Amino acid sequence: MIDVAIIGAGPSGTIAAMLLAKAGWTVEIVDRETFPRFSIGESLLPQAMTWLEEAGVLQDVVEAGFQYKNGAAFRWGEAEEVFDFRDKSSEGWGTTYQVRRDRFDLLLAEAAQRKGISVRFGESVVGMCPSAERPTLKVRDASGVEREIQARFVLDASGFGRVLARTLSLDKPAASPRRTAIFTHVRDQHPFGVYDRNKILISINEVDPAIWYWMIPLAEGLVSVGVVGEPHRLKPYGATREERFDALVRASGRMGELMGDAPRVRDISEIQGYACNVSSLTGPGYALLGNAGEFLDPVFSSGLTIALKSASLAAGVLNRQLQDETVDWESEFSEPLMQGVNAFRSYVNAWYDGSLPRILFASSGGSDKIRKMITSILAGYAWDDSNPFVRRSEEYLKLVDDLRQ
Repeated sequence: MIDVAIIGAGPSGTIAAMLLAKAGWTVEIVDRETFPRFSIGESLLPQAMTWLEEAGVLQDVVEAGFQYKNGAAFRWGEAEEVFDFRDKSSEGWGTTYQVRRDRFDLLLAEAAQRKGISVRFGESVVGMCPSAERPTLKVRDASGVEREIQARFVLDASGFGRVLARTLSLDKPAASPRRTAIFTHVRDQHPFGVYDRNKILISINEVDPAIWYWMIPLAEGLVSVGVVGEPHRLKPYGATREERFDALVRASGRMGELMGDAPRVRDISEIQGYACNVSSLTGPGYALLGNAGEFLDPVFSSGLTIALKSASLAAGVLNRQLQDETVDWESEFSEPLMQGVNAFRSYVNAWYDGSLPRILFASSGGSDKIRKMITSILAGYAWDDSNPFVRRSEEYLKLVDDLRQ
């Protein structure tokens, strides 16, 4: 029997594994995919650097040659507001990277293997027997051979695969409307200096503000381009996802000018109804990390930050539990994690109801102190209790929006 079994070799799984292995526990990761493999969620937030450093892989990431990132630009028609993540109220990292997830995830998995962690690819979890003392996973490889993994605890880091949520019927309907993301990678043909590659560009559709776009410059001349909206809002733009994507990019303003004719380097992909949550993040002998439990929306690139925060929190609680200390997963893991998730949720909701864009596009003429506190949220510092825009996010966003009007 091993100490910890982890489902999924993505960032939350490997970071949790490395933190636990550093504490001396035996860890095995299984993943149904073989790496490298494509994944969405390519724009890190500065707060995430804290947990990469904690796990001992920051140098690996810094030396990997990923695209440097220091902020975000928001565009609505001809209006543009640029937020530099270094100019924030919270202490900590102000810069980070925009990453190709095939390379980033492989880098973390290989780092975990170098630290003595068993990472087994091509194995799917097909069953789970929860137990407070000895939870058991049943896994099956590509040839159909099955085996059991007995562990003292299981962490589900399966991302959108959401293995335990589906296996144990933990899914709960998301409160937000069902939205669709359509995206691809293109080849950037512009010379250096035409636009700021160090920032993600978030654009709003001029005709329908409920549709928005991302443009994420990556290393080696690649750019991730995507559009998000409710299906009925995207449908008028074309009969197929390719037609819709092309028409929507042409209607995106500055992003369309930059990337409308850029050659694609991968097929257009689509994810529908991505928002999800669960009835509980923990149970007898298991806990859910990152997207395996809660996913909000890609608009503020919060997914990876939440995933790494959950890995750090879970590893800390589990380290104590494995030493036979009494722990409370609800108060020590779920509640602290959801504090930041709910702060991010307030900003996602404010984005779609129009109040946050009004605040963002008016911020250059407002209080510098308020701008710095909002920048901290955009940089991922959603667990900073000293920031009232975290502690009382809905109330303060409404107050600022009311004052702007």
